[in-house]
Amino acid sequence: MTMRCLGLDLGSRRIGVALCDPDERVATPLTVIERAKQRAEDHRQIAALVTEYEVQAVVVGLPLNLSSKVTAAAQGAIDETEQLRGALSVPVHLHDERLTTVAANRSLVEMEMKADARRRVVDKVAAAVMLQSFIDYRRHERERATS
Repeated sequence: MTMRCLGLDLGSRRIGVALCDPDERVATPLTVIERAKQRAEDHRQIAALVTEYEVQAVVVGLPLNLSSKVTAAAQGAIDETEQLRGALSVPVHLHDERLTTVAANRSLVEMEMKADARRRVVDKVAAAVMLQSFIDYRRHERERATS
């Protein structure tokens, strides 16, 4: 079963947001949420996006280090994911986001985007890279289950 997913790249100053199509084929950058003083306000904005786009699941990037250890940033993502689970009406999943910001930056550099412009979009592009990884994984699991 496919579903429309919202991907989140949680940062200390910004949240990158991406969305996939209902058939779970392509993830695209959607927006960047500037962090409010209170997380509850950030979560209200995310809940509004869930409603507006009829999202069926939210996927939060988990920034593990290269040896799969839980860093302070990863623990922060885990903690905020628990808060999101209480604030949203849809399931919230964690998915490995190692090197997604690096990949996003590399793609933007290859597009010859200037540094100022890259800074404005890198978070939502990183969210799209992570969400694409999640939907590719789900597709692979569905194909494996039916073969």
